[in-house]
Amino acid sequence: MAAAQDVIRFAVTDIDGAEAVQREMGPFKDAFERLSGLKVEFFPVSGRTVAVEAMAADQVDFVLTGPAEYVVFNARMDAQPVVTWNRPDYYSNVVVLDTAPYQAPADLKGQKISFGEIGSTSQHLSPATLLAEAGLVYATDYEPVFLKRNVAMEALIAGEIAAIGLNRTHIDQMTEAFPDHKLRVLVRGDGLPNDVLLASSKVPAEIVDTVRRTFADHGEELIAAVTTTEENEKYLGGGFTADVTDADYDNVRKMFENVGVTEFTEFVGE
Repeated sequence: MAAAQDVIRFAVTDIDGAEAVQREMGPFKDAFERLSGLKVEFFPVSGRTVAVEAMAADQVDFVLTGPAEYVVFNARMDAQPVVTWNRPDYYSNVVVLDTAPYQAPADLKGQKISFGEIGSTSQHLSPATLLAEAGLVYATDYEPVFLKRNVAMEALIAGEIAAIGLNRTHIDQMTEAFPDHKLRVLVRGDGLPNDVLLASSKVPAEIVDTVRRTFADHGEELIAAVTTTEENEKYLGGGFTADVTDADYDNVRKMFENVGVTEFTEFVGE
């Protein structure tokens, strides 16, 4: 352990604020410190934009984030992937009401389609890519709108939109919330690239190696610690992959292009 570099500053883009990150990631922090010999110092953020600005200002060393966010970090600061945090059943779908007349993606031409958070890999970029692969040009052949999931479901029931793009977990949540209305998957995607722990280009190589090796050697113990909190249930049954490369995210870059974005230095919608 290098004495001058034994503290790593760690941010999570989808956990908002100091209290929440300590509550949701505290068990992971304790386990990682014990197994790695490094000290973890949380850097609380209020989203992906704050996190990327913090890394640019050399306030944070490692960030846990989604695949679309990684593409932006890499483009702006040459941040590199260290280890993926794998999510079972992580894929996108375009769904309609079971009673709807649509039988193929082409039937959605001229309709309104709701996506989740703008720029989200599983709720926006990937569902839009599924439609593009079926021949529907984004924002030309249909009108994309961005509604919260429950609002989108209500709009779907009311006939105000024709379809929703979302991931597998969200289908379960919406089926539970609206038991009287069955959803039908119109098109399903393949497994998506996983969430990723990335490192600033300023972090010494030996520290990056220590972090990567800790995940590689102690994956089961770390995933057990991670999944003790509710926020991280999405990783249940998952694990870590330490041989990740930047090229593993090239298909995410293609998803950006499918929604008309050819420069990767800004988050979609910001």
